[in-house]
Amino acid sequence: MTASGHNQTKIRVGIDFGTTNSVVVIADENGNTHPARFVFTDHTTSETCRTLLCLWMDQDGRRRVMKDAIGLDAIEAYLDDPAESRLIMSMKTYLAQGSFRETRVFSSVMTLEALIARFLTSLMDKAGLNPGDVSATIGRPVRFAGELADDSLGVARLRESFLEAGFPEPNIVLEPEGAGWRFMQRLDRPATVLVGDFGGGTSDFSVMRFDPQGSPRVTTLGHSGVGIAGDQFDYRIISHAVAPALGRDATYRVMGGQPLPVPAEWFASLGRWHRLSLMRTPQTLRDIADVAKTSSEPEKLRSLLRLIEDQEGQNLYRAVGQAKSDLSRQDSTVLRFIHRDLKIEETITRADFESWIAPDLAQLDDAIEDAMVQAGLGPDDIDRVFLTGGTSFVPAVRDLFDRRFGAERVDGGSEFVSVAEGLALIERERHQA
Repeated sequence: MTASGHNQTKIRVGIDFGTTNSVVVIADENGNTHPARFVFTDHTTSETCRTLLCLWMDQDGRRRVMKDAIGLDAIEAYLDDPAESRLIMSMKTYLAQGSFRETRVFSSVMTLEALIARFLTSLMDKAGLNPGDVSATIGRPVRFAGELADDSLGVARLRESFLEAGFPEPNIVLEPEGAGWRFMQRLDRPATVLVGDFGGGTSDFSVMRFDPQGSPRVTTLGHSGVGIAGDQFDYRIISHAVAPALGRDATYRVMGGQPLPVPAEWFASLGRWHRLSLMRTPQTLRDIADVAKTSSEPEKLRSLLRLIEDQEGQNLYRAVGQAKSDLSRQDSTVLRFIHRDLKIEETITRADFESWIAPDLAQLDDAIEDAMVQAGLGPDDIDRVFLTGGTSFVPAVRDLFDRRFGAERVDGGSEFVSVAEGLALIERERHQA
């Protein structure tokens, strides 16, 4: 079969490789889309897969080989034997960080691209697809996460990761453009649309002109992004409602000297869920135990120690995520988390939460303004606003758009799969005659 003939047989897919979750959507010849469903070992099925990779060594006859699991299976595999496995989280966060090149996994040195490729290979396997048999459009953030992010490096490493996983010539586009293509299916006339795409690590905004009957059908007028999204909001809850119960405000003494503050880096890591498991090293655990001996609040620091030792991070973040979700629907909630002697029952009002995230909301508002300035348009020039991603449910976030554009113009839908659906439609469009 010729190369062109083979290309015509390929399955058109869109892939949203996310900081927190990943989604694969297939587009058929008629322009219909359906998300792949991932089946996990506990028999649960989902249209999203947590972007987690667990690696461990196992015997295969006389050889020791590296095995892996992803998503919910990765969590279970890690909890079964945390001492003899590696849980890799938030891989996307490091794509644009030049300081992260490789890491040692057991006796092997693995690049970030190799780790992501391993995740992608298993992701496609769970979706019942072979990377070599698909033609894929992949999303990328407008701005990659991290204070010193190198966006060009991020794109290059993202492409290399997919190539290493066996995807032939992946097409990479901005994630909000994918969301916009999904939204365009609702339009019956030309419209200028602002798309807000909120992920786990980044929030992206694009102003686009859609013409369902035109050529091109989509023109990007301006875009911007910021490394703030759902994970940052979780961090604010942990910082205000959880960290004090674990000794953040305690002091300790060295050889009877003046009181010193407990190391702040422990609580910075506590608030970033992909860093928490990295604290489970003998040195860090010894340091916490030593500080607890002379601490003003020793039992709180011992609770922190047990939280890390017992790998309770997932349960903690689940409780925080539930509280955040509750506050999108009601005026107050109670954050509940219990582990051994630690018992947190903290009432959080929506007003509290909104005051905690106020600096983040200001940055989101600035990014929206940047996209509008790039496009050279004012609020009255925007016909519709389309929001996607879990953070778009937060009332204070939605209010940023309602105030600027009017609630009647703000819309949403398919918040967790819409980016991948749009990417699949872009992929199909690329191969239309």
